[in-house]
Amino acid sequence: MIDFINFYLIPGIVLGSIYALGAIGITLTFGILRFANFAHGEMMTLGAYLTLTMMWLTGWHPLVLLPVAMVLLALVAVGVDQVFYRPFRNSPAVVVVIASFGLMLMIRSVTQFSWGAQLQAFVPGIQRPTIFFDVLRLQPKHIIIITSAIVLMGIVHYLLTHTRIGKAMRAMSDSPELARLTGIDTELVIKATWILGAATAAAAGVFLAFDSHVSTMMGFQILLPTFAAAIVGGIGRPYGAMAGGLLIGITEELSSYPWIGDVPLLSPGYKAGVSFAIMVAVLIWRPSGLFRGRVF
Repeated sequence: MIDFINFYLIPGIVLGSIYALGAIGITLTFGILRFANFAHGEMMTLGAYLTLTMMWLTGWHPLVLLPVAMVLLALVAVGVDQVFYRPFRNSPAVVVVIASFGLMLMIRSVTQFSWGAQLQAFVPGIQRPTIFFDVLRLQPKHIIIITSAIVLMGIVHYLLTHTRIGKAMRAMSDSPELARLTGIDTELVIKATWILGAATAAAAGVFLAFDSHVSTMMGFQILLPTFAAAIVGGIGRPYGAMAGGLLIGITEELSSYPWIGDVPLLSPGYKAGVSFAIMVAVLIWRPSGLFRGRVF
């Protein structure tokens, strides 16, 4: 039982926390701007590389530099919106989706040209786990990731429920036309959406790199499971994105546990397939997602 907790459940919670942070930006963009932003994964990657560069310059811990990376990536996201997405505000969603594909390739090319395609690491070497009660093994980085993710999710919850801009974002997600009629500055809401989505994307990218390594494909590799998390939770529902991310991450890890006999139930190579199987099952059973999100 303790091996189940140490090697499957805890890594599942860590992965689910990363998915949840990434899915927040996706579901906000989908709910407010009405399109699937396929460049979101590259924004996670860019956040990790910005943090890595600041580590080279300062020698500080990535968690200390994370707030700076979140601010920098938020500025990049607002600039990208003004240059690439604003001209398509009134265009069909499929046009904006194709634009996001092009932007995804552009950001990846810039990243590879600027930092190279080789793997990098925040912390070189293998970290020894901390042992609690002689049986529970927790790596310090996992404690940091889970704790920080909980804090960031709490901040997102506070912003959406107790601030004026958060309430405006929720109103615009429900009905952009009604939000305009009530005097809400929709352009300001859109900027806030990009800022919040980029900040959580930077955190997801930094935590993913902290847990494994930095690579130019890291964001793209978790983009589809992150989309699955947003859809499972309910499009336009940040709380659903959090729950969906944890559900997808934990289930992916538990799918390789030897539930029957001594061999894994599924090979770890099928983890991505597990997330899509869950997404399809939820869409069949509850098309609006767990938290009754928007159905297009």
